[in-house]
Amino acid sequence: MTLSVILRKFRTLIRILLTPLRRLFSFLSAMPRRGLKAMRIIRQEGFLGLWHSFEERFHLADSELYELWKRRHRLTAGDRDRISKEIERLHCRPLISILLPVYNTDEIWLRKCLDSVLDQLYSHWELCIADDASTKPHVRHVLEEYASRDPRIRVVFRKENGHISACSNSALSLATGEYIALLDHDDELSVDALYENAVLLNRYPDADMIYSDEDKIDTQGRRHSPFFKPDWSPDTFLSHMYTCHLGVYRTGLIRKVGGFRVGFEGSQDYDLVLRFTEHTTKIHHIPKVLYHWRTIKGSTALTHDSKSYAYVSGLNAIREALKRRGEGGFVEHVEGYPGQYLVHYPVRDNPKITILIPTRDNAVCLDRCLQSLFSKTTYRNFEVILIDNGSVQSETRDLFARWQKQESDQLRILHLDIPFNFSCLNNEGARHAEGDLIVLLNDDTEIITPAWLEEMAGQAERPSIGAVGAFLLFPDDKIQHAGLILGIVGPANHGHKGIPADSAGYFGRLLVVYNYAAVTGACLMVKKRL
Repeated sequence: MTLSVILRKFRTLIRILLTPLRRLFSFLSAMPRRGLKAMRIIRQEGFLGLWHSFEERFHLADSELYELWKRRHRLTAGDRDRISKEIERLHCRPLISILLPVYNTDEIWLRKCLDSVLDQLYSHWELCIADDASTKPHVRHVLEEYASRDPRIRVVFRKENGHISACSNSALSLATGEYIALLDHDDELSVDALYENAVLLNRYPDADMIYSDEDKIDTQGRRHSPFFKPDWSPDTFLSHMYTCHLGVYRTGLIRKVGGFRVGFEGSQDYDLVLRFTEHTTKIHHIPKVLYHWRTIKGSTALTHDSKSYAYVSGLNAIREALKRRGEGGFVEHVEGYPGQYLVHYPVRDNPKITILIPTRDNAVCLDRCLQSLFSKTTYRNFEVILIDNGSVQSETRDLFARWQKQESDQLRILHLDIPFNFSCLNNEGARHAEGDLIVLLNDDTEIITPAWLEEMAGQAERPSIGAVGAFLLFPDDKIQHAGLILGIVGPANHGHKGIPADSAGYFGRLLVVYNYAAVTGACLMVKKRL
């Protein structure tokens, strides 16, 4: 890389960082009171809370931020030359079969879709097209034109319309590659999409499934609304089809699970991947935007109302997955958010749950916590162990005595007059626990959802789950905790902290069950044996 390229990238990075920061510092320096308010927000909600306040004040649009991001990550001519050389050095260059079901696609978008495949820097691909008996004559003309231009393009023209699942299976029947990539007939691949997958397959040759980040592209070619995805998260996947585009799958495994099923049209890919992932854990995420989803009339990329049947199919796909896996439970739509689902798991065999609450001279908060716990909790097979860490105030002792008398069958007090150590206190409490499941609960929390123990226990009992956390709010109904995310404002931090509780969150994260790297010990459930 030349010095000029390095400096250009450095200037771009500085511009990305400084554009919002200049606004922030000019705003804070204008009035000392604003600076004091900012410091208060930082103390209460952290730097993420300050950022949210800053966004609201200056109406900093996502589109503006994404333009800066795209500028930073745009491929240069030098990048393309480097990629071409790297492709030549790849130890393995797997053939990737791109499945493209087509039906009455507008000519302009069909050509752009096909051109995005021809423009791939990685050339070891075949394009397997199935036309689902299109009634518009230009479709056959365009497909035959492109097939005549490149022998890697193969087309089958179905004699009758069978809808998307049957059409996708027709495309699958043409595939000879080791891997399958799925492409919609009006979308586009980034020029490096297949290259990035080939690089990953050289690094992880046993990979069975790969998915990337994606964005949307309008009729003017403007890219917007990026979706930066988490690494493989099986419970998140039961909440919505987040892997989506671009998905690359081992061909043999797709055929083993039966390909695309008729009856799940609109969510046929979701149903396929639910079945696919029951046979492998070799799943990889490429954290790069490799797919551009076209926003045009009739596309779910533009509006969720365009294909409402797809969300019924998605619901049925999850129901069948739960039945196949023998996990029980039931699934429901998230009202007002098509494509988002909530899975509720049953609590089996009425296990006893021990709730550990460390405390020290915090009588007012503790009393409020216990009041809410005993009055609102609908699951009744629980015990509470108050871990008293050397309380000396008379109000606290009176509170202990009152609650021991009031809830003598369900509440015990463990006195530990040792230097404060959160882990030691809870470990000692766990040794005295009678429950099969243990909840760590702060003494300054209040229960607001009566079925909280049922929801947490239903998840915690599952063999695949290590710990279950809860959605926690500040008194002003802003989010205190909704899962810990690695790499934001330090090694890890609270996602969505400081935003209103009724927000959907980033691509619906606050609406559904999500897999996270960690959850806070302020309200956490684990199996006792763990």
